[in-house]
Amino acid sequence: MTKSPDDDGTTGPDLPPTPGRWTDLERPPLNAAGLRRGLVRGGGLWRQVDVVQRTGSTNSDLVARAGAGTAGEGAVLVAEEQTAARGRLDRQWTAPARSGLFFSVLLRPAEVPVARWGWLPLLTGVAVATGLSRTAGVDTALKWPNDLLVTVGGEERKAAGILAERAGDDGVVIGVGINVSLHADELPVPTAGSLALAGAVTTDRDPLLRGVLRSLEDWYGRWRAAGGDPAASGLQETYAAGCATLGRVVRAELPGDRVLVGEAVAVDGDGRLVLATAEGVQEPVGAGDIVHVRPVVP
Repeated sequence: MTKSPDDDGTTGPDLPPTPGRWTDLERPPLNAAGLRRGLVRGGGLWRQVDVVQRTGSTNSDLVARAGAGTAGEGAVLVAEEQTAARGRLDRQWTAPARSGLFFSVLLRPAEVPVARWGWLPLLTGVAVATGLSRTAGVDTALKWPNDLLVTVGGEERKAAGILAERAGDDGVVIGVGINVSLHADELPVPTAGSLALAGAVTTDRDPLLRGVLRSLEDWYGRWRAAGGDPAASGLQETYAAGCATLGRVVRAELPGDRVLVGEAVAVDGDGRLVLATAEGVQEPVGAGDIVHVRPVVP
């Protein structure tokens, strides 16, 4: 029988591992104290970083905290596992525990007119893409309005999604879900991907989360300082440069069972996707499900 060192330096028989939080060494838990040390600072945006082991939805929880007055701007809520996570159009979204980054933030952009708050999901997409490109070393692209794409086996796959919800009259909670270490046999749908499958240089979630939140703090600060003006803050130009939807023929499935097909030619000043239809009309789309029909032609 093989022997192994015991705590007192002697050896004893090997025993089966005891189930616990370190059993899956590929997916260690987040270091909550380390995240707070790295993110919470005087004069910074992030004021409170909480990590919970399991919850239904970090968005729902943070909206409730905001309503109860127990969370202010800069609150971050992270879950190791979500059991009732929601995407756009109330789609359900699930992932194995500690396989990704599942978090929500509370923002209160008092200096910005409410009419410009629609840019917040797009701003978050730019911030997530920028942060992940720097820390994970993967090429990313944005799919309008709020998906992040990576390339897996030569194909674009969705690796992250964003959901924004109002929190009272003066706040917005933005939820982000990022597939980090998902294997091919764990993907919920064939069109999904993960940072690991895209060849990320690291799947350590602590530096990934710090990188994303620092990027979000930077972009939010620029946008807020510009009064929410997407052009003056550089947000509109940066979003367009990283948007994989532009230049493609897309099908927009709109409210009321209306379908619109056209080439995505621009993102306008309100954050809407502008489609050029076969009838020669340019029509802005502010809400709907976008399907990429044709890739960009080089």
